[in-house]
Amino acid sequence: MKILKTQTLRGPNYWSIQHQKLIVVRLDLEAHANTRSNEISGFYAGLVEALPSLEEHRNTSDQDSFLERIRSGIHLAQVVEHVALELQTLAGMPVGFGRTRETSTPGIYQVVFQYVDEQAGRYAARAAVRLCQSIIDTGSYPVEELRQDLRDLENFAAQSALGPSTENIVREAEARGIPWMELGARSLIQLGYGVYQKRIQATLTGQTGILGVELASDKEATKRLLRNAGIPVPRGTVIYYLDELEQAIEDVGGYPIVIKPLDGNHGRGITINIGTWELAEEAYDAARAVSRGVIVERYYRGRDHRVLVVNGKVVAVAERVPAHVVGDGRSTISELIDETNRDPRRGDGHENILTRIELDRTSWELLERQGYDLDTVLPNGEICYLKATANLSTGGTAIDRTDEIHPENVWIAQRVAKTIGLDIAGIDIVTSDISKPLRDVDGVIVEVNAAPGFRMHFCPSEGIPRNVAEPVLDMLFPPGAPHRIPILAITGTNGKTTTTRLLAHIFKQTGQTVGYTTTDGIYIGGYLVEKGDTTGPQSAQTILQDPTVEVAVLETARGGILRSGLGFSHCDVGVVLNVAADHLGIGDIDTVEDLAHLKSVVVETAQPNGYAVLNADDPLVSAMASQVKAQIAYFSMDPENPTLRAHTHQGGLAAVYENGYLSILKGDWTLRIEQAVNVPLTMGGRAPFMIANALAASLAAFAQGVRIEDIRTALLTFQASVGQTPGRMNLFNLGTYHAMVDYAHNPHSYEAIGGFVRNWTTGERIGVVGGPGDRRDEDFITLGELAARFFDRIIIKEDNDTRGRTRGDVAKLIERGIQSAQRRVPYEIVLDETQAVNLALDTAPHGSLVVIFPESVSRAIGLIEARNPKPDQGLVVQPAATNGPNRPTGSVGEAQTTQTTDANSETFVQSGQSGG
Repeated sequence: MKILKTQTLRGPNYWSIQHQKLIVVRLDLEAHANTRSNEISGFYAGLVEALPSLEEHRNTSDQDSFLERIRSGIHLAQVVEHVALELQTLAGMPVGFGRTRETSTPGIYQVVFQYVDEQAGRYAARAAVRLCQSIIDTGSYPVEELRQDLRDLENFAAQSALGPSTENIVREAEARGIPWMELGARSLIQLGYGVYQKRIQATLTGQTGILGVELASDKEATKRLLRNAGIPVPRGTVIYYLDELEQAIEDVGGYPIVIKPLDGNHGRGITINIGTWELAEEAYDAARAVSRGVIVERYYRGRDHRVLVVNGKVVAVAERVPAHVVGDGRSTISELIDETNRDPRRGDGHENILTRIELDRTSWELLERQGYDLDTVLPNGEICYLKATANLSTGGTAIDRTDEIHPENVWIAQRVAKTIGLDIAGIDIVTSDISKPLRDVDGVIVEVNAAPGFRMHFCPSEGIPRNVAEPVLDMLFPPGAPHRIPILAITGTNGKTTTTRLLAHIFKQTGQTVGYTTTDGIYIGGYLVEKGDTTGPQSAQTILQDPTVEVAVLETARGGILRSGLGFSHCDVGVVLNVAADHLGIGDIDTVEDLAHLKSVVVETAQPNGYAVLNADDPLVSAMASQVKAQIAYFSMDPENPTLRAHTHQGGLAAVYENGYLSILKGDWTLRIEQAVNVPLTMGGRAPFMIANALAASLAAFAQGVRIEDIRTALLTFQASVGQTPGRMNLFNLGTYHAMVDYAHNPHSYEAIGGFVRNWTTGERIGVVGGPGDRRDEDFITLGELAARFFDRIIIKEDNDTRGRTRGDVAKLIERGIQSAQRRVPYEIVLDETQAVNLALDTAPHGSLVVIFPESVSRAIGLIEARNPKPDQGLVVQPAATNGPNRPTGSVGEAQTTQTTDANSETFVQSGQSGG
């Protein structure tokens, strides 16, 4: 078997809305395509030997164990799925979701499974295939290879894992529904979206003052400031040379003393309880290796406590116990250390709840002072300390003392945090009894730490775990404070870019900063941020990461959902415009039903208090209502649409084209926005699909609380121009004739343009037609048939990028479609797009319309603009009749009551069915 392709999904996706982190493998079973697991000699025994824990796997549809199903016989792609899941679970990353589906190509499967770490997930896919293939070939998988796989998986997970404190804050954010993302620089984490975002770096926040951090890093300056505030601190001084050490010891009152680096952290370079000159010299050297300045302090006897202050309040207290072992009367100190380090809670550095004990210079000194060495067997219950400091990062443990701290000590700690200027502070106190005032027991504040570790508080070795992330999130996002900006996501086969741009233009009228993504670029506040097709998840995250954006309007295309999933976990309004045959056969999306399921992901992520805006005229789209958790809002070109009527009769929200108006329906009430003939985008009401796009955008904006006046203003000022909608029905007046550029490239979009072309009655209608080479043969034939229905003359061209097809193949298929049409239309083939466009423009007679479906929109527009088109002076077509095709009348328009306050106000029409 062979992996053909591996994809990583990071958001809601085709396979699952809930399980967003998935690996998708396209697996070719090759010679084993038709082989079941029970048909391979020794396969069951070899798999059980390698992974006996597969017995715990159960099918969601029945209670049979996975191993029983293997014994009965399943295809090997399912085995790979379960092995990939189990390998990750054995490596400490428990996962359970998976799916396996055969593609339209026999023997090739999509194997989908959950991951915790992205690199580990991709590795698990390769390891699972390797393991299964080995058992097929040899009946077993070498034990050492399996161990190496698990080690590699563990290493991947360790390299990318968040630190314990960061993880603690992130999990609290998740519990509150606050989205988060890694920013990829300096371990920064963003909480929330857009203008409401907050950033953290471990336990530093965007609100942490640089002055407070700098001050806390300067231990001597901190001590001086606290002493001046009347806060008990150790007597001490700073030296920079060894010959100053003797005088410094005398200045602090003699032995015992503490020597530590001026700028150190995590307990590095600190030596305590020094009682001789020889030890003082060694301690000086150790501190000097960490910092140029060295602090000499009086040593205060007592226990080490960490007091955590968040937003001016004490939220947790922990007694920190230095790394130690406890004798059992049998084991040596060395054996006791090994046994302690086998605790699964211990790891290297800050990666786990506790840290492994590693011996260093101070460890050997402590052993010598206590009269021990590594071979000493400690009596039962006797403690041997291995570190002088109680930092968790050096192997220490923690005991929760939050409920024991004296109120006066609470008051002191809160004063200290305010004095230094830290929103989150870890205050180290040495005292014999934290339940008594410091002044009564000669206790002192020995250190103030910015970015204090949280793990001693949320997972102490003894005592009650404290949710210290809760006050951090309360500080960053006080009750009632928003953390998300509104997200409006638009998908569909056609009309996405136009609807996205119009919706962004509507929100612009509200005065908010809008960030939006389209097929031609990322825009923020009306400025282009990045040019290109930016409809995938990375582009969405560019918008959501921007701290100036107040509203996100995101065009969401099929390709991005397939490749990576959505770039957001939830949206406020999801819009599906339509679903029609396009890109079928690509990415294992083979039918329009598959495509509808893919696009439904957008509305399935809409929040329960948000809206799913659905096209009631498209059965595939309206059927999505049964899958969503959000409120439903329909739009329709037909006021008699039964789905829409049933919905509004129940008080539902909708938008409809009625009596020539774009209107909002809410129950029995109609709010008329504007006549279509006055909306430039609709080409005088002659472009039905543009009316539908305007309805969808207006409904989405209204559902999100935008006023009718702002929607109306936007509709009246938005045009299908090169500036506002490049490549979307851009009409140019070339004096004696007109030319239009539209990036239609599938049958559905050709039909939409055809609705406008049919209404062009002043002259010949000329089409320059083609399509991307990766479409199906039948799609090109259909394009030819459609073109013959509404053009009087056709020029067939091809894209420069044939996408793997032989030059001329696409043109021949389109030609077949034209020839099969009932209407005979003259045509010619000019493969080069530039030549084809120029030929059409050169030969266009008076009053004609040339419609160009280009590969390159900018190139086509450039060819037209080289001919100096005239400024837009309005359309030459007449306004559309309100009772023609796609413009039905209905009972909604037969109003009994109309209330209008002025020419620019909302128009309310009450339906006759309500009885006034």
